[in-house]
Amino acid sequence: MVDRNMRGIFPILAVPFDPQGNIVIEDLQHEVDWIAGHGIPGVGIALASEVYKLSDSERGLVLKTVVEAAKGRLKVVMNTGHEGTGVAIDYAKAAQDQGASALMIKPPSFNQLSAAETTSYYVAIAEAVEIPIFMQDVGGAPVPPALAIQLARAHENLCYIKVEVAPCVPRIAELVARSGASGLIPFGGAGGGFLLEEARRGSQGSMPWSVIPDVYARVWDDFQAGNEADAEAEYRRYAALNRTIAQGMGAAMWINDRILFRRGIFQETSQPRQPASRIDEQAMKELDAILEELDLIGK
Repeated sequence: MVDRNMRGIFPILAVPFDPQGNIVIEDLQHEVDWIAGHGIPGVGIALASEVYKLSDSERGLVLKTVVEAAKGRLKVVMNTGHEGTGVAIDYAKAAQDQGASALMIKPPSFNQLSAAETTSYYVAIAEAVEIPIFMQDVGGAPVPPALAIQLARAHENLCYIKVEVAPCVPRIAELVARSGASGLIPFGGAGGGFLLEEARRGSQGSMPWSVIPDVYARVWDDFQAGNEADAEAEYRRYAALNRTIAQGMGAAMWINDRILFRRGIFQETSQPRQPASRIDEQAMKELDAILEELDLIGK
């Protein structure tokens, strides 16, 4: 039976590269081990991991590295979407064979698909694997609530959704209100920027950045335990850092790698794979000041 028990914080890993564009395997292993040490249930390899910049062999290498470093302590969600249904199926099967616990897939976005075409795409992939799928509802490739519920009813493997279309908070609320007996399990995304707001409306987890997994875990655990005031206070304390990261995917990659370096997880030379819009030195100083204020240096 498909695993419908995934809940909580699933950070999306940052994949580190050296200045020549090679994957820094040691840093990636360290990141996974560090996240597992916080008792977090799972991780994802997805857009924030720059999966769209990886070759097919590198996709396999990253997933293999993460699964092995997790040592059974973490569920591993692998992004396997593609513009072509056949390639997406091949990616999905390969990820399943390599030990992925679940898949994350957004609809093709080069051409706007009808609801029927999107359904055919998702169901074809779901029928080819035995592990659950997170449908990714993202700008440019949305999976509206009504369609998401229809898909969840169409195949048991289509049982999770990661909501990132703005405004995502009312979208979560609508999904929860309409899901009924579909069994659809909503997760938040968008870098964790609306973690608490989504939780109040019924999200069952979130897939934020990987740079402060300990913080997201504390916020989530406090909220689930009924300590909403503590969760809110902790959440607000990191608002400036979350806002700094949320400057667009290219800048966010540089910022995330810098945070992971300052926290002692990555080497100083680890960086995004080019092209990636680099932030200026003033922004780096501003980021470092925030990290120092939050006591995140060297942890």
